[in-house]
Amino acid sequence: MPPLMAHLLELKRRLAIVIVVYVLGVLVLMNFSEPVFAFMSAPIRAALPEGTPLVFLNAPDVFFTYLKIALVLSLFATAPITFYQFWAFVAPGLYQNERKAFLGYFLTSLVLLMAGAAFAFYVVFPLIFEFFLGFSTELIQAMPAVKEYLTLALKLLFAFGLSFQIPIIILVMVQLDFMDVESLANKRRYVFVWAFIVAAVLTPPDIISQVLLALPMMILFEAGLIAARILLRKQAAELSEKGVF
Repeated sequence: MPPLMAHLLELKRRLAIVIVVYVLGVLVLMNFSEPVFAFMSAPIRAALPEGTPLVFLNAPDVFFTYLKIALVLSLFATAPITFYQFWAFVAPGLYQNERKAFLGYFLTSLVLLMAGAAFAFYVVFPLIFEFFLGFSTELIQAMPAVKEYLTLALKLLFAFGLSFQIPIIILVMVQLDFMDVESLANKRRYVFVWAFIVAAVLTPPDIISQVLLALPMMILFEAGLIAARILLRKQAAELSEKGVF
């Protein structure tokens, strides 16, 4: 069998394993969607008057809300298996230093993803829901719908989780020589403008969530530049020790 065909068959087999495990994860985690939603809805329930329920407007809304939660949960619950299958496919073609770098980037990316989601949930959510629900009056009372709340919550969680990947993106770009550190630093003013544009697109139309997303993006950009400079100095020192320079 040609090597290319063998690789494609192996890829197909590993993708099949990932899909089957993911679907099984969804079926199992549907049983835990209700307590997970109770946890996820804590910020908005805390901002509502005591005893105010969340509502659903259409009969299937709760089912699809729980299904969406299970779909997202399964991504994380089955991530170790997904990563193992991906790693087992690509690792044989990598050098030892490339394997080490890949694992380092992956673990750091995962930590930053969780940090971004945690920042959104514990800092941003309470502020924006208190802001939005503060417009309630005796005449106009808030009764949030579960479907719309989950959509907004997941959008914000992923937006903050992905925005926290900026240092990793900078490190990869610099290490692959797509851009150098000084060139990125010179484009700082444009990055800051784009940070607010992206924040305006990804968050609700309120200044609080937009600023709370844009500011971490700018800070993480600076952190990425610092990390890239440290990495370059370390690589230069290693090359110097080996007598390359």
